Amino acid sequence: MASSRPKMDEIARLAGVSKATVDRVMNNRAGVQDHTRKHVLAIAANLAGEPALSASGTVCLDFVLPGGSNAFMADLVSQIERRAELRGDVDVVIHRVAGVDPEQTAAALGGLRANCQGVGLIGLDSPSVREAVRRLIASGVPVLTLVSDISHVGRMNYVGIDNRAAGRLAGYLIGRFLPGAAGKVALLAGALAYRGHEEREMGFRHVLSESFPRLDVVAVREVHEDPDRAHDEVRALLEEHDDLLAIYCIGAGQDGVARALTETGRDKSVIFIGHDLTDQTRHYLLSGVMDAAIDQNAQVEAREAIDRLVRTVRDEPNIPTTTIRIQSVFRENIPSEV
Repeated sequence: MASSRPKMDEIARLAGVSKATVDRVMNNRAGVQDHTRKHVLAIAANLAGEPALSASGTVCLDFVLPGGSNAFMADLVSQIERRAELRGDVDVVIHRVAGVDPEQTAAALGGLRANCQGVGLIGLDSPSVREAVRRLIASGVPVLTLVSDISHVGRMNYVGIDNRAAGRLAGYLIGRFLPGAAGKVALLAGALAYRGHEEREMGFRHVLSESFPRLDVVAVREVHEDPDRAHDEVRALLEEHDDLLAIYCIGAGQDGVARALTETGRDKSVIFIGHDLTDQTRHYLLSGVMDAAIDQNAQVEAREAIDRLVRTVRDEPNIPTTTIRIQSVFRENIPSEV
């Protein structure tokens, strides 16, 4: 490697692995899976200015993702673009779909560029989207689902967290924050047409029923990923239930929840659990309005999605499906970077 050898911690950060793993790879020691070893070596070579190997040519990938002001989606887009740039052998185009509209998602899937070789999708689990996915797969274009899965379409892989487990974790945290309490909790869903949001609600309800039966879900509000609508729904909930103990926000809309709690002076008395560590939720955790954020790692999701699609396009052996690790983030353990 060149004299300007990249630092181990920089390689670890960009590769999404530990420094111990990087050390084992760079010193050719055992204990690292082959795909991880290749990934770390590629990152190290890129940082050192060495040319990337792309004997199979550039792979053209399209990603169809929700639009709007969702901070997590903005982070995911940034990570996908960064991963493609780091690899050097991938050409990525990202299509953002406005609103929670399955017809627009289906139209986007039907209007991809002609040289598209693989698709990454966060889509609603609806008949029109499923049919659009099936058409792509039938035409020879592999489709990978991200963040929220879609059932019975023959997608090649799913990259994301176990959303049912995430919902269970949210319920468990609320139950532990309110030991022995009996009272009301509310749930705000971004869009239950996302299978991931539906699974989070199921997990949340089940763990409350199993372990905290004195906590009662008194309301489920679907805010269609709109922070202003979330704000209005929470204001109405607080007026209707002045004894509300906790709110679980499944998707986007967390800004609206935080504003409503702050405006009504309930930001220190109502437990608020949300999703994803972003600049926005970092602020809410530090200020105390949010008690915990259930995080999924956008950097790892971007890396896994692109790498798996490329391996499929190149007919290389693929990696078995594994879910992304879920992390509970509190005020006291916020990572140094978002």
